[in-house]
Amino acid sequence: MIASADIAIKKTTHSRVSEQDVNNVPFGKCFSDHMFVAEYANGKWEKCYITPYADVPMSYAISALHYGQAIFEGMKAYKMENGETALFRPLENMNRLNKSAVRMAMPEVPEDIFMGGLLELLRLDEKWIPTSETGSLYIRPFLIATDEAIGVKASDTYKFIIITCPAGKYYTEPIKVLVETNYIRAVEGGIGFVKAAGNYGRSLYPTKLAQQKGYQQVIWTDAKTHSYVEESGTMNLMFVIDNTVITPSTSDTILSGITRDSVLKLARDWGMKVEERKVSLKEIVEAHEKGTLQEAFGVGTAATIAHIVGIGFEGKDYALPPVEDRKFSTKIDETLRNIRKGKVEDKFNWMYKVH
Repeated sequence: MIASADIAIKKTTHSRVSEQDVNNVPFGKCFSDHMFVAEYANGKWEKCYITPYADVPMSYAISALHYGQAIFEGMKAYKMENGETALFRPLENMNRLNKSAVRMAMPEVPEDIFMGGLLELLRLDEKWIPTSETGSLYIRPFLIATDEAIGVKASDTYKFIIITCPAGKYYTEPIKVLVETNYIRAVEGGIGFVKAAGNYGRSLYPTKLAQQKGYQQVIWTDAKTHSYVEESGTMNLMFVIDNTVITPSTSDTILSGITRDSVLKLARDWGMKVEERKVSLKEIVEAHEKGTLQEAFGVGTAATIAHIVGIGFEGKDYALPPVEDRKFSTKIDETLRNIRKGKVEDKFNWMYKVH
């Protein structure tokens, strides 16, 4: 782990935390006092520092803006019941960031820099962590190319940055989703498994069209046939059909979600039948018609569990059972929240305490 002495720290002279109700702020719009930065040049990571959160002057020619070398992660820190601060599976986020970096021809971030910088940042901004039942400190590590040159090539310089913001629930209500059978999120051999900025940019227009029709999100389908579901918005997708948890297998078109993995581990631990495989739209419609489609929900870091109450497909809306009647996803939501708050046993050792 990188030592605190190796991180140059410039503390803010005026903390803004007293000006905010950290337990009641809009998601992603209120940022904590400090940020961590590591700089890569000359083939190695050279500088690590923490500075007050601020706008950063930059050249308009940097590679990240023109050629899309920009990747990120989403993770959370929690204030536990005993007052300790803990992260949820942070090493999984680090590993996924580096998997993204390899695919995008970017340098991997060493564990000592990723974790050392993150822990020091959390110690400084601990007062920004919400204490509410559903509150957390959302953490956004990201890596961008910073060469000041216009020319299509991998950058020689990069910045790894971590910023944080207090957050409550991402979706305050259950959502309706529209099956997307025209636009494509990801193709085989592409970067669908990468948390690259461009993946999210390409999703905005189809989502906007769905919202104009009264839906909150879309269900993405496979690029070849549009017959199989893949993800929902920015989340992995799950169904409970006839008491079996069913979810699309991860692939190079589907992000390997950490919340997804956690849900499946808990389901198997509880003795639930779990199937990771291709899931067709035909199967979902048939299950709805038979009355065996019990639950549908998205899972992800921001939302944790996002209940789906309606699916729009080929001009028809398929209403799902009321959320209050759902046993699995509501139990999962409560269990994950209790693990993160230290209220129940952490049998999988998911919580990483900040000392």
